[in-house]
Amino acid sequence: MTAKTTLALAMIAATAAAGAAHAAQPAAKPAMEKCYGVAKAGKNDCKAGPGTSCAGTSTRDWQGNAWKLVKAGTCLSIKTPKGHGTLEPQA
Repeated sequence: MTAKTTLALAMIAATAAAGAAHAAQPAAKPAMEKCYGVAKAGKNDCKAGPGTSCAGTSTRDWQGNAWKLVKAGTCLSIKTPKGHGTLEPQA
């Protein structure tokens, strides 16, 4: 085998190993944001105002102080029967 062939095979092996290492890493999770007023009753992700403690404790659909995590940048475009999602709690 010539030096050029050996070098070429080594480069191919290194490239394959790097690709395999990259493929083994999990995909990055998308950025998320709290979106208020888009959760159905009992389907919120965490605290939903006074009288509630955490996930699943909202008492009505589209409750303005109950939030769900959604992909960042999508909250304001989510439409419900009560209007669009908001980034701040509503009364």
